[in-house]
Amino acid sequence: MALADRTDSEVLRDVGARLRADRLRMNLTQADLAARSGLSRTTVRDIEAGHDAQFSTLVKLLRALGRLADIETLVPASLVSPVQMVKRQGRPRQRARRPAHG
Repeated sequence: MALADRTDSEVLRDVGARLRADRLRMNLTQADLAARSGLSRTTVRDIEAGHDAQFSTLVKLLRALGRLADIETLVPASLVSPVQMVKRQGRPRQRARRPAHG
């Protein structure tokens, strides 16, 4: 099933399972990962079970697992075309605008 077709709960469970697999691949207990990340063992257990968490908690876990660079894949930097930069005189866009109704 495509990721876009999955529910939020299914995605959270999948992320939790992937984090658990990484932890086990590194031969870490939940307590070890909790200590490395500055989180409680209960938080690690809950995330591995697919419970919702703050994004900062995910960042801590990824850092502790040596996978923080994967955030770049999750949210890559936006590329602005050279034409858009010329139109905006080198300034990045600061706000969105509603389309004109015709």
